Amino acid sequence: MDYSGRHVVVTGGTGALGTEVVASLLRAGARCIVPFVHEAEAQRFVHRDDPNVTLVAVTDLADEAQVARLYSALTPSSILWASIHIAGGFAPGKVADTDKAALMAQLNGNLVSCFLCCRAAVNAMKAGGQVARFGGRIVNVASRQALERRSGAGMSAYTIAKSGVATLTTVLAEETVRENILVNAVAPSIMDTAANRAAMPNADIAAWPKVEEVAATILFLASPDNRVTRGAVVPVYGKY
Repeated sequence: MDYSGRHVVVTGGTGALGTEVVASLLRAGARCIVPFVHEAEAQRFVHRDDPNVTLVAVTDLADEAQVARLYSALTPSSILWASIHIAGGFAPGKVADTDKAALMAQLNGNLVSCFLCCRAAVNAMKAGGQVARFGGRIVNVASRQALERRSGAGMSAYTIAKSGVATLTTVLAEETVRENILVNAVAPSIMDTAANRAAMPNADIAAWPKVEEVAATILFLASPDNRVTRGAVVPVYGKY
């Protein structure tokens, strides 16, 4: 896959999956715009000194003004090819144990942030009529619970938010197909990350999908090689 000279926004790009996605994009020739929340996060980001990476301080992707600032990091001559939305968060909790604040935290962190970034990405891709010449790609990150909602029992707010991401993906794909903006999502199960290994030391780690495997699926969906897939929420479960 050739991303030479193409600009790609990657939210959550400093996390475990995001770092692998950015690494893969850089190897393919892309120029990446990556938001971060804390300065320490930016300092430990392994790609911070790469000339093809632009780090942008954004404390809240559920805030319209801050999302606008992220996408304004594109210069007038830059053409946004793809926007990949990995940022989000997880919290367990049954409905009976989840108050409004906890519900809104999951909705804002997972669904609202994704919605606002999708909106900003579509508008950036439309700027100057560039989609008519180049098209564009958007890839969101849902979850297995978004596709298998019964499995979300005990993590209700998270499942509701990620189900919204899946629905957003399908709806937006229909809205943008005539403009050659293809919108898709991946739905991972538990991924093999250091944090998940620490949280579940007795799990069958070999069954978990690796971040590089999930990243490979994201890269294809966001690439020029993807010419026909849209509105898909692709399971990336591994053997789990």
